[in-house]
Amino acid sequence: MIDNTVKIIKHKVGLLNLAEELGNVSKACKVMGLSRDTFYRYKSAVESGGIDALFDQNRRKPNIKNRVDESVELAVKEYAIAFPAHGQQRTSNELRKQGIFVSPSGVRSIWLRYELANFKDRLKALEAKVTSE
Repeated sequence: MIDNTVKIIKHKVGLLNLAEELGNVSKACKVMGLSRDTFYRYKSAVESGGIDALFDQNRRKPNIKNRVDESVELAVKEYAIAFPAHGQQRTSNELRKQGIFVSPSGVRSIWLRYELANFKDRLKALEAKVTSE
């Protein structure tokens, strides 16, 4: 990956240097096969942030993970430690009785985040909680 980014940076810096040597932006862009708009974008990036600003900018909007509230996560985690033998379906049903609505697959994904996915892991968490108290 580093080699690839170095190649990209060299290409962009090469365009800027060529334009400076020739003294003509249009000719430099024609030789490199890039538009003048691209040249001026590179130039403004270097002026504003230095050579490091030439790294590819990600234009995608960030993909925010679909997560439940912290309070729901905490309730699922506490329930899993209190009742390690209950599976994800029963955990979901019991929490629903308490007014906390989370699907069985949601329970599983929370368990995976906190490494409570199987019975042994939940027992270890219960054991650790008991020893810390």
